[in-house]
Amino acid sequence: MPKTIAITGGTGLIGTALVKALAERGDRVILLSRNPDKAKSQLPNLAGYYSWDATSQNGEWTEVLSQVDAVAHLAGAPVAARWDASYKKQIYESRVVSARHLVRAMSQASPKPKAFICASGVGYYGNQGYGDDVPILDESSPAANDFLATVCVDWEKEAFEAERLGIRVVAIRTGVVLSTKGGALEKMLTPFKLFAGGPIGSGNQWVSWIHIDDEVGLWLFALDNDAASGALNATSPNPVTMRTLADALGRVLSRPSFFAVPKSALELLFGDAANVIAEGQRVVPKRALELGYRFQYPELERALRDLLTRGK
Repeated sequence: MPKTIAITGGTGLIGTALVKALAERGDRVILLSRNPDKAKSQLPNLAGYYSWDATSQNGEWTEVLSQVDAVAHLAGAPVAARWDASYKKQIYESRVVSARHLVRAMSQASPKPKAFICASGVGYYGNQGYGDDVPILDESSPAANDFLATVCVDWEKEAFEAERLGIRVVAIRTGVVLSTKGGALEKMLTPFKLFAGGPIGSGNQWVSWIHIDDEVGLWLFALDNDAASGALNATSPNPVTMRTLADALGRVLSRPSFFAVPKSALELLFGDAANVIAEGQRVVPKRALELGYRFQYPELERALRDLLTRGK
């Protein structure tokens, strides 16, 4: 049966792909957006467009939640930017405060949505160092205590308050989403095409990556599967080091992979956020596999070839 889904962050990289997938299968999609007119021009012919932002507690959008089967919350200020105190506050509030307001609105809806699928990130686990001795992390692994981990912990805490309302909640801890339309892969393509590509940072940090189609697939799986609840890692079953990623990209593009981007250069551009880009964690999607999700692209090189062939 077609569903009605309310989505925040629907014009971002993941959100755009998810909205299109939902519409293609016949679901009704309602976008909650800071700029509904712009969202409508980017993603036309949806069921509705309502003004909403992270600080919004009231408004017409709250009435919509009594008309939907589920809410998908993907909104959040980009992490790959230069951090200062003001921007850190924006990162935090755009995720944590917005989740709080959504749950509050769902508490007043009648009937209530059946499911709340909320974005999170593998930053929950913190940066784990380098090399083969780095632990393999799954959904049962503990949270770290750095800035991004705190954001993720508080974000999920707000989301799981919806369980008190009888709403099924899933927190999708996303890794590095591979797509030619945005994110890390898009930024790596230009230097590789100019024969100046290579790993970011030392190359020895782990990258918990996922093909954009599997990212969307896991969101659809979480929306549809009543057995899905709690945290789900949205990462390939086969994390790789940054050097392995760069080498695989070089092979697919028939380009060398010699020119590493040093962490010092990242620090000039991103400040504290350089640690997020130059370090990483080794995460696997244990819970998704247990629930029966089948990855379309579990292997890196096949994923890269597909993305570059289809321009996904």
